Amino acid sequence: MADTTHTTPPDRGGGGGRPDLATEVFVTHRNLLFTVAYELLGSAADAEDVLQETWLRWTGVDLDTVRDQRAYLIRITTRRALDRLRALGRRKESYVGPWLPEPLLTAPDVAEDIELAEHISMAMLLVLETLLPIERAVFVLREVFDLEYEEIADAVGRTPAAVRQLAYRARSHVAARRPRGNVSAEDTRNALTAFQRAVDTGDLQHLLDILAPDVVFLGDGGGIARAALTPIVGAEAVAAVLAAGLVNLAARTPEPAHINGHPALLLHIDGRIDTVLALRLDDGLVTGLYSVRNPGKLTRLQCETILRR
Repeated sequence: MADTTHTTPPDRGGGGGRPDLATEVFVTHRNLLFTVAYELLGSAADAEDVLQETWLRWTGVDLDTVRDQRAYLIRITTRRALDRLRALGRRKESYVGPWLPEPLLTAPDVAEDIELAEHISMAMLLVLETLLPIERAVFVLREVFDLEYEEIADAVGRTPAAVRQLAYRARSHVAARRPRGNVSAEDTRNALTAFQRAVDTGDLQHLLDILAPDVVFLGDGGGIARAALTPIVGAEAVAAVLAAGLVNLAARTPEPAHINGHPALLLHIDGRIDTVLALRLDDGLVTGLYSVRNPGKLTRLQCETILRR
């Protein structure tokens, strides 16, 4: 089922009930604009706010002066997202424990767009968190949405030459930190199955077999739900943390799902989603375990969110 909770532009079409051109254009590109904002922010709630701001700005534009409506809307969205990204950075400084992106329930067809699925994965969004805001914007607009340097320059307020430098720097930074190679959905499902088997049987050897020596466990409870307040690093340390919670984990009903374009687990307690568990895989081993438990980040998991390029 598609997500129907998005902000919808009002019908400004008069008595006939047909939306005017501005509304039609915005609705046509809405899923794309949401994807741009989410890629830049890692927060669906903030992305929705950005879209509302974009819509309000768009309603005041003289469409006769707009040569490329898609590029113009992306420019507005990018500028609003950059402003919010800087504010979001200040909020993260006071966040309780590790901050993880807000997970999205996505349709299986998102995984078919390999490049999009890679860039919206939890692992990649965490890599993008290490970029400066303007580097992140340039990288996303160029690498994910394939905008020309001149279009990106208009969006971020820099010259095309400066944008090329920013793009080069961002690509180098991301290349050194991104997951190594494309991971198939089958490999991810196998790793999740091994994790679930360890929970069901209490046999941690199953976990140790798939955990990389330098695996990192991040738990996001936001100071509301119980979670590790610092990253847990190393296979034995991560296994020990999971062992301490195996009884509680076993009480949570697992449900396979596509989260951010990749297989993941939704863990339920008493019929409600308690935890989203996502993995990062490198060379066949789990190098990242991401557990999102902050209830404020689990609100969009009842319906699929449509993401588009």
